[in-house]
Amino acid sequence: MTLDIFHIDSFTETLFQGNPACVIPLEKWLPDDLMLNIAKENGVAETAFIVRHKDSFDLRWFTPDLEMDLCGHATLAAAHAIKTILGFDAGKIRFNTESGILNVDISGERYILDFPSRPSEGISFLPDELTFSLSIQPQYIFKAERDYILVYESESLIRDIVIDRDEFDKINLGQGGVAVTAPGENCDFVSRFFTPQATILEDFVTGSSHCSLVPYWSKRLSKKELVARQISARPGTLYCTDSGNRILIGGYAVTYSTGKIYMNN
Repeated sequence: MTLDIFHIDSFTETLFQGNPACVIPLEKWLPDDLMLNIAKENGVAETAFIVRHKDSFDLRWFTPDLEMDLCGHATLAAAHAIKTILGFDAGKIRFNTESGILNVDISGERYILDFPSRPSEGISFLPDELTFSLSIQPQYIFKAERDYILVYESESLIRDIVIDRDEFDKINLGQGGVAVTAPGENCDFVSRFFTPQATILEDFVTGSSHCSLVPYWSKRLSKKELVARQISARPGTLYCTDSGNRILIGGYAVTYSTGKIYMNN
């Protein structure tokens, strides 16, 4: 069996920045354990598998560790591959996913993801393991459906945060993670994102976490349109809109490579 594979850098206009994802088109789903093994072999944060129908695509996301219910950067990568490599000539791409129908509008070279809003609520304290794992404690603490949102006073504090992985990996968040965030110096807000027990501790650019970050910053800053930067080692830019129960997340992508997977053994 031979499969096509596309390596895409998402939420960036520059190679070697943003978040890399692999995209693999299929005629039908492979066994789950095989797709997980392929994701492990790829070694990037997410691998997107797509199955085309006449006017839509089924989409699933796998990290090297598990299948996810939602992923922003791999959705953007899939849309970029469908448009620029597979030649799907349409202004909108519809994905059928575990999180419902996700539409991606194409505006020039920018892809705009239409994702569910996942607002957070303020809480009083963190689990001890999370508190002990943070080199700098947050100013405010919030919990969303999937992720913790930890708010800090400045962008410099976000850059300086160090995670004690031995403590951090004691936390069980399922598919969730921890977003640390603050007002941006040259944008509306910045963030970083960490996932306990994951092969890749820090995700470079995390579209799905903005389903919770955008409602918080939209309310705090009293604005619906926001520009966000994820300031990891491979930074990326997200152009966000709070549309009530939906969050629009815009970004760019570039193709790094196309190739083949050979599974003849």
